[in-house]
Amino acid sequence: MNSIPTTALGLAEGGLPILPLRADKRPFGNCRACDDLACGGRPNMATPGPCVCPWPCHGWAAATTDPDVVGSPQWAAAWRRARAIGYHPGGAGVTVVDLDNADAVAWARTNLPPTATVATTRGEHWIYRGALRSVNGVRPGVDLKSTMSYARWLGPGTGTPADLPDAVRALAEKTPAAVRPVPRAVSVPAPSGGGQCRHRSPAYLERGIAMAEQRITDATSAVHATVYRTFLAVLSAHGRCDCLTEAHIGRLFAAAQAKGESPRHCADAWSNAQTALGM
Repeated sequence: MNSIPTTALGLAEGGLPILPLRADKRPFGNCRACDDLACGGRPNMATPGPCVCPWPCHGWAAATTDPDVVGSPQWAAAWRRARAIGYHPGGAGVTVVDLDNADAVAWARTNLPPTATVATTRGEHWIYRGALRSVNGVRPGVDLKSTMSYARWLGPGTGTPADLPDAVRALAEKTPAAVRPVPRAVSVPAPSGGGQCRHRSPAYLERGIAMAEQRITDATSAVHATVYRTFLAVLSAHGRCDCLTEAHIGRLFAAAQAKGESPRHCADAWSNAQTALGM
């Protein structure tokens, strides 16, 4: 029997904003009603605040404490397929210092004050009271998950959350290791019909690029495949118009390289996506 929905309902009733996660630990993708943000809801990570869509398909923005939503028919199918529970740390007023390996844990034990600790598959989550911006790669093996992000619920752990220390706040102000995007020019057919590009709304295009960046940033496995699928989605939506610029492509390449992709991998993924779409 799948106990995830029951556990999730209890967490929501206790005030933890939660959402279902798939077997690959990622949130569920947009439902058909939300394709291209047709629902009018908030895009994944583009703007703060909860999504107004009743389906759990907007990443961290789908997280809720409303038991009527968690137990609703719209969420039932997702819970049946879910293999884990995610939560929005910033919405719960906490910051998760995600320590991804033994070296990162050792660093934390030397440099950070004790706090609530939850064991993970490869390391530990250190949880502090207080929210801040989420930043990946602040140190080798160390990510900060708080506002506009999600973390896996792995149980209450041990200890009591301490107040967010200055040492963690300082990490959030650092810029992860610089990456040098190597964007390639997009050569695509002109829009059919010769009319004005329907993507000429800056907000529409910005939402699409922001969602693509975050989809890459949130990848915890199969990064190569995630980058390719994301590039494919961006080109499918915007590649046959003239709205994509070098700056947009550079942002996508930078996000991929921040996850460890090489410039060559980025260029190959972009080229392969163009080929798959006949561009």
